Amino acid sequence: MGLFSPPKKRPNQFNYIPRYYDPEKERREARRRELRGESSGDDTPYTPGKYIRTVREARAERKAQQKQSNGTPRAMIVFGIVIAVIVIYMLIPRIVNIITMAGKQTNPEVEQSELENEVFNPYTPITIVPNDYQE
Repeated sequence: MGLFSPPKKRPNQFNYIPRYYDPEKERREARRRELRGESSGDDTPYTPGKYIRTVREARAERKAQQKQSNGTPRAMIVFGIVIAVIVIYMLIPRIVNIITMAGKQTNPEVEQSELENEVFNPYTPITIVPNDYQE
Protein backbone atom coordinates (compact mmCIF):
# COMPACT_ATOMS: atom_id res chain seq x y z
CA MET A 1 0.00 0.00 0.00
CA GLY A 2 2.91 2.32 -0.14
CA LEU A 3 3.69 2.72 3.52
CA PHE A 4 7.32 3.03 2.77
CA SER A 5 8.74 4.70 -0.29
CA PRO A 6 12.35 5.14 -1.31
CA PRO A 7 13.84 8.52 -0.45
CA LYS A 8 13.66 11.20 -3.17
CA LYS A 9 16.63 13.11 -4.41
CA ARG A 10 14.76 16.45 -4.22
CA PRO A 11 11.40 17.51 -2.80
CA ASN A 12 8.24 17.92 -4.84
CA GLN A 13 8.09 21.28 -6.59
CA PHE A 14 5.13 23.42 -7.42
CA ASN A 15 5.15 24.19 -11.11
CA TYR A 16 2.51 26.88 -11.68
CA ILE A 17 2.45 28.79 -14.94
CA PRO A 18 -0.10 31.64 -15.01
CA ARG A 19 -2.58 31.43 -17.85
CA TYR A 20 -2.80 35.06 -18.86
CA TYR A 21 0.59 36.40 -17.89
CA ASP A 22 2.03 39.03 -20.20
CA PRO A 23 5.37 40.45 -19.04
CA GLU A 24 5.14 43.44 -21.41
CA LYS A 25 1.76 44.38 -20.02
CA GLU A 26 3.09 44.10 -16.47
CA ARG A 27 5.97 46.44 -17.30
CA ARG A 28 3.62 48.98 -18.93
CA GLU A 29 1.28 48.95 -15.94
CA ALA A 30 4.17 49.33 -13.50
CA ARG A 31 5.48 52.31 -15.49
CA ARG A 32 2.03 53.93 -15.57
CA ARG A 33 1.65 53.50 -11.82
CA GLU A 34 5.03 55.16 -11.28
CA LEU A 35 4.12 58.09 -13.54
CA ARG A 36 0.76 58.58 -11.82
CA GLY A 37 2.37 58.50 -8.40
CA GLU A 38 0.51 55.42 -7.23
CA SER A 39 3.72 53.56 -6.47
CA SER A 40 7.10 55.15 -6.09
CA GLY A 41 9.29 52.11 -6.78
CA ASP A 42 11.06 49.48 -4.72
CA ASP A 43 13.92 51.61 -3.40
CA THR A 44 11.93 53.33 -0.62
CA PRO A 45 10.65 51.29 2.31
CA TYR A 46 6.93 50.79 2.78
CA THR A 47 5.18 52.89 5.38
CA PRO A 48 1.61 52.08 6.41
CA GLY A 49 -0.93 54.03 4.35
CA LYS A 50 1.64 55.18 1.81
CA TYR A 51 -0.31 54.07 -1.26
CA ILE A 52 -3.60 55.26 0.13
CA ARG A 53 -2.18 58.73 0.73
CA THR A 54 -0.70 58.98 -2.75
CA VAL A 55 -3.97 57.96 -4.37
CA ARG A 56 -5.93 60.39 -2.20
CA GLU A 57 -3.55 63.26 -2.99
CA ALA A 58 -3.64 62.51 -6.71
CA ARG A 59 -7.46 62.43 -6.64
CA ALA A 60 -7.62 65.73 -4.76
CA GLU A 61 -5.24 67.36 -7.22
CA ARG A 62 -7.25 66.08 -10.19
CA LYS A 63 -10.51 67.40 -8.70
CA ALA A 64 -8.92 70.80 -8.04
CA GLN A 65 -7.77 71.02 -11.65
CA GLN A 66 -11.22 70.07 -12.92
CA LYS A 67 -12.87 72.64 -10.67
CA GLN A 68 -10.57 75.39 -11.94
CA SER A 69 -11.11 74.49 -15.58
CA ASN A 70 -14.88 73.82 -15.54
CA GLY A 71 -16.39 76.07 -12.89
CA THR A 72 -19.93 74.65 -12.56
CA PRO A 73 -20.99 71.62 -14.55
CA ARG A 74 -23.51 72.17 -17.31
CA ALA A 75 -25.80 69.47 -15.98
CA MET A 76 -26.33 71.41 -12.75
CA ILE A 77 -27.21 74.57 -14.70
CA VAL A 78 -29.70 72.70 -16.90
CA PHE A 79 -31.21 71.02 -13.83
CA GLY A 80 -31.65 74.38 -12.13
CA ILE A 81 -33.35 75.88 -15.18
CA VAL A 82 -35.75 72.93 -15.45
CA ILE A 83 -36.68 73.22 -11.76
CA ALA A 84 -37.24 76.98 -12.14
CA VAL A 85 -39.52 76.46 -15.17
CA ILE A 86 -41.55 73.83 -13.31
CA VAL A 87 -41.96 76.09 -10.27
CA ILE A 88 -42.99 79.05 -12.43
CA TYR A 89 -45.42 76.87 -14.40
CA MET A 90 -47.06 75.72 -11.17
CA LEU A 91 -47.12 79.06 -9.36
CA ILE A 92 -48.21 81.60 -12.00
CA PRO A 93 -51.80 80.30 -12.42
CA ARG A 94 -52.28 80.31 -8.64
CA ILE A 95 -50.94 83.85 -8.30
CA VAL A 96 -53.18 85.08 -11.14
CA ASN A 97 -56.18 83.37 -9.52
CA ILE A 98 -55.45 85.01 -6.15
CA ILE A 99 -55.16 88.44 -7.78
CA THR A 100 -58.43 88.07 -9.67
CA MET A 101 -60.24 86.85 -6.53
CA ALA A 102 -58.90 89.82 -4.59
CA GLY A 103 -60.08 92.17 -7.33
CA LYS A 104 -63.60 90.73 -7.24
CA GLN A 105 -63.80 91.03 -3.46
CA THR A 106 -62.81 94.68 -3.43
CA ASN A 107 -65.41 95.77 -6.05
CA PRO A 108 -68.90 94.61 -4.97
CA GLU A 109 -70.43 97.34 -7.16
CA VAL A 110 -69.20 95.52 -10.24
CA GLU A 111 -71.10 92.39 -9.20
CA GLN A 112 -74.29 94.43 -8.60
CA SER A 113 -74.08 95.99 -12.05
CA GLU A 114 -73.52 92.57 -13.60
CA LEU A 115 -76.64 91.24 -11.87
CA GLU A 116 -78.73 94.21 -13.04
CA ASN A 117 -77.57 93.82 -16.64
CA GLU A 118 -78.33 90.11 -16.67
CA VAL A 119 -80.83 89.10 -19.33
CA PHE A 120 -83.79 86.97 -18.24
CA ASN A 121 -83.50 83.34 -19.28
CA PRO A 122 -86.67 81.31 -18.74
CA TYR A 123 -84.81 78.02 -18.81
CA THR A 124 -82.56 78.69 -15.84
CA PRO A 125 -83.60 76.91 -12.64
CA ILE A 126 -85.41 79.00 -10.06
CA THR A 127 -83.95 79.22 -6.59
CA ILE A 128 -86.62 79.18 -3.93
CA VAL A 129 -85.89 81.02 -0.73
CA PRO A 130 -88.13 80.10 2.21
CA ASN A 131 -89.84 82.82 4.22
CA ASP A 132 -88.48 82.91 7.73
CA TYR A 133 -90.72 85.64 9.04
CA GLN A 134 -94.21 85.32 10.41
CA GLU A 135 -97.08 87.77 9.98
